[in-house]
Amino acid sequence: MDKLDKKYQEINAETIDNWIEDGWVWGVPISREEFAAAKAGKWDVLLTPSKPVPHEWFAPFAGMKLLGLASGGGQQMPVFAALGADCTVLDYSDKQLESERMVAEREGYEINVVKGDMTKRLPFDDDTFDLIFHPVSNCYIEDVYHVWNECYRVLKKGGILLAGMDNGINFLFEDHDAEPLVVTGKVPYNPLKDRALFERTVAEDGVQFSHTMEEQIGGQLRAGLTLTDIYEDREPEGNLAKHFPQYIATRSVKKG
Repeated sequence: MDKLDKKYQEINAETIDNWIEDGWVWGVPISREEFAAAKAGKWDVLLTPSKPVPHEWFAPFAGMKLLGLASGGGQQMPVFAALGADCTVLDYSDKQLESERMVAEREGYEINVVKGDMTKRLPFDDDTFDLIFHPVSNCYIEDVYHVWNECYRVLKKGGILLAGMDNGINFLFEDHDAEPLVVTGKVPYNPLKDRALFERTVAEDGVQFSHTMEEQIGGQLRAGLTLTDIYEDREPEGNLAKHFPQYIATRSVKKG
């Protein structure tokens, strides 16, 4: 089947599976040593590429019902399981979910592994989770308002949403290593509305989308969440990161 005939969500799942085969950094599970360190209280997790999430953004983990939303790969969920959380992970990449099962079996803990498309209604009841951990991933979906509404629905009252997002700057430059940087792209960036862009980028990048702060932060507020904190981040290396922060992370709460 030609990529033009597939749903973009399926294209992105296949793209990520291929990246993992090539050693994608976000598809490398944590080691036995890292899991043991987490059990001993030495841990950090990432919502964005470089800056660890402040530990004070979390609630006590013991008995916490925690959803890793588009958070497969065996990187964050094992840490949360080691700290005592009751973890569920939802992802649309088979390879990312395989890693979750592998680490859980290796380390001897239980995790609810769900293959699911976050552009659809999440397969969970209302008021299920104490915390949702949602690393940078909504650049792979067109409608983020739906995701925020679903997060609000499945969070318990008092529940916490931790989300990592790109700010759209990456889409403005085709050559991130050029100096001086030259703006060659534009936002909104939506290959579904630009066939030439789709055909030029889909083979390497999948189908990605830029989103405004109105969508990212305003969308959380419109869903009913209350923003409590925010920080910016950059790629750990690369020319573009020298010039701008490229990512944001937010902490929001479903007030009781």
